[in-house]
Amino acid sequence: MKPIHKTFVLVAADCPASRGRAPLAKGAGPTVALLQYELLTSRPYTLTLEDLILAVHVRRAGIPEAEAAKREAAIRAELFAKPHPCMRASPLPKSYGWGVHHDEDGRIAIVGVETEEYARFARGEFAGVEVVPAMRNKRA
Repeated sequence: MKPIHKTFVLVAADCPASRGRAPLAKGAGPTVALLQYELLTSRPYTLTLEDLILAVHVRRAGIPEAEAAKREAAIRAELFAKPHPCMRASPLPKSYGWGVHHDEDGRIAIVGVETEEYARFARGEFAGVEVVPAMRNKRA
């Protein structure tokens, strides 16, 4: 998986949220959106996209932390044997009002669409940061 650096993902053009909001739990287990939200709000700029995908996978699969730590290399190899979508396809910018910033080291933080920081990213005020839109929810 190719690391993403110095990029800001805008919310989707058809995102229904006017501000960043927490995803709700649905069904028996937590959703991908909820897990991404919890991980990124509790640990901004500590996880890369690959780390985030791995952490979400481990939690959704119900793998205990100790086992996941012991088998991390094998879990990673199996998980990344096939491609995974980038944060442009995440429900956070598509449906929940969160912009996604990848810093120079590829670590991720989310930024609410209602914030001044989001507006500054959207206006391209951070030198060297590529601004890209999230994928739309529906085809045009």
